[in-house]
Amino acid sequence: MSEWWTYHLSNFLLFSPRTYYRLFEIYNAAIWPVQIPAIAAGVTIPALLRGGTAASRVLGRAISVILAACWLFVAVAFHAKRYATINTFGIPIAWAFGIEAALLIGIGVVAGRLTFAWPAGLAGRVGLGIFLFALVVQPLVGPLLGRSWRQIELFGVSPDPTAVATLGMLLTARVRRRWLLMTIPVVWCAVTGLTLFAMKAPDFWVTPLAAVLALSASFPKPRPATEPVP
Repeated sequence: MSEWWTYHLSNFLLFSPRTYYRLFEIYNAAIWPVQIPAIAAGVTIPALLRGGTAASRVLGRAISVILAACWLFVAVAFHAKRYATINTFGIPIAWAFGIEAALLIGIGVVAGRLTFAWPAGLAGRVGLGIFLFALVVQPLVGPLLGRSWRQIELFGVSPDPTAVATLGMLLTARVRRRWLLMTIPVVWCAVTGLTLFAMKAPDFWVTPLAAVLALSASFPKPRPATEPVP
């Protein structure tokens, strides 16, 4: 029996890189033209932020519904129906994405405790930048590395940009216990990073780095100590 230290991450892969990327090609063809409203939803979110009233609960509910719908769609259409065919853990992952959708609905819509505003501070600006990266730049990474445009991963229909965009948007939100909503997206970013690393994909670091930036920006900055009045 081989010793455990002789194993590599690639030994635990249940599929080949070709199968993984081919899955996205088949998936994109099967769900067409859902990509069009998904892109429209992504563009709508910053437009709502820009035109909405600061910290508006109506605005918070609208954005929460959009994000929750994206997470639920990815949970069912991608993970449960497609990813589960090549990965034993596809169904548990689908449930995790469904839980994130439920949290967004429960906290952002039912309780109305998730409010968003156009960023004024550093954390919010970083968050908006991360969101725009997931919406515009991240889908281009694969094609720029030589993969087919048919395998493109888009916000709202693919897991990676959806998770990254959600982390970015949460940085623009005013909500207690933000970590509760950030946990599943961060864990997924780590999982997908390890998966791509095992496949020796050159872009394995993109999604985890976005999560690290989001986590770093989410921590409250210490207030400077004030000089005692003599």
